[in-house]
Amino acid sequence: MALMQVDFFSNVLGMCAQMDVILPQQTSGQIGMETKAEETFPTLYLLHGLSDDHTIWLRRTSIERYVSDMNLAVVMPTTHVGWYTDMAYGNRYWTYLTQELPQVCRSFFRGMSDKREDTFIAGLSMGGYGAFKAALGAPETFCAGASLSGALDVAELAGGEALRDAHYWHTVFGDADQIKGGPNDVFHLAEQCSRSGPMPRLYQWCGTEDGLYAQNVRMRDHLQRLGYDLTYEESPGDHQWCYWDEKIRSVLDWWKQGRGE
Repeated sequence: MALMQVDFFSNVLGMCAQMDVILPQQTSGQIGMETKAEETFPTLYLLHGLSDDHTIWLRRTSIERYVSDMNLAVVMPTTHVGWYTDMAYGNRYWTYLTQELPQVCRSFFRGMSDKREDTFIAGLSMGGYGAFKAALGAPETFCAGASLSGALDVAELAGGEALRDAHYWHTVFGDADQIKGGPNDVFHLAEQCSRSGPMPRLYQWCGTEDGLYAQNVRMRDHLQRLGYDLTYEESPGDHQWCYWDEKIRSVLDWWKQGRGE
């Protein structure tokens, strides 16, 4: 595998941005590694949580090793604490993630497939919200999305979350009472996408001791009522990397199975 640390200018954000990128590389002689690489390859966009940045998946998991035999690129961008949203008072992280970033990556790395069926997205916590939001809000780009311990009900969080103050939530989402039914409400996006399509495949996991468990159950029930192809899993656990390191492997297995690999 090749690991690249990429600094580039984002026209959408109007500033320099960063991402780490894992690319397939056919090698021989690497001790303890099996590798696979073809001329073109699908891409996973892998999103970080609220307290982290583009380096966190490499620092807390073995994601590079996990994908070494999959002929899969992994793009890990920084989006700061913007909730993968065109902020009410701030940067346009939604436009950056769903439009500019795929275009930039495909221009830099010519082997990346530009096909919808070869592009999926996953994340944890805030990134789980971002992954479901992208899969449901930009299904023409992402054929599948996976959420691990996702913060999926931002209307609830912005209305009562103590982790950040009210000014912060207002900066990101605007008036909290306007979130429901709008473009940042994943429940609403799921309804819209179920009517207009195409409907992405979805994977969801949350620990039963996680503070976000209740909203994950609500999302599960909502998606099932709407008829999504949803793989839902839960198991004992709270909001920690020991679970996400394990479950990102489940996400990769789910992706391969969906492709018949």
